[in-house]
Amino acid sequence: MRTLALMLVMAAATPLWAITPTQQDVEESLTCQCGCGLTVHSCNHIQCGSGEPIKKEIAERIERGETKDQILAAFTQKFGEKVLSSPTMTGFNRLAWIMPFAGLFVAGTILTVVIRRRTHATVALLDPHPKPGGAPPTDALRARLARELDDMDHES
Repeated sequence: MRTLALMLVMAAATPLWAITPTQQDVEESLTCQCGCGLTVHSCNHIQCGSGEPIKKEIAERIERGETKDQILAAFTQKFGEKVLSSPTMTGFNRLAWIMPFAGLFVAGTILTVVIRRRTHATVALLDPHPKPGGAPPTDALRARLARELDDMDHES
């Protein structure tokens, strides 16, 4: 019974701390608009004309109790989708998420096929008369080599 009560208290308390975003978490989700290409949190311009007001507004919104999604939506409405440090998973932006993984998969598949073909070609060159029963006998190959070397010596 105690365990059930404890689980209910934890389940009820979880959304309270999970909803409240941290200042750094929101700042890392937004790109600074000064042109540096860094996130608002990592912008290294002293007294940045874009980053400092955004940081102040984020702090105010967190104090008002807004969630991270609400804050990001407000900045997206204000600056457009370019303010987000990572593309959303909607519409055409899905390609930005999917293409790197798809490219790696295709490249890996092509590389595997090429390596297998070259390996099979090399094996075929080394053993022009493959035996279905296994490896050819070495004594027979040595005798054939000796005969062919003798024939070459006699021709010269």
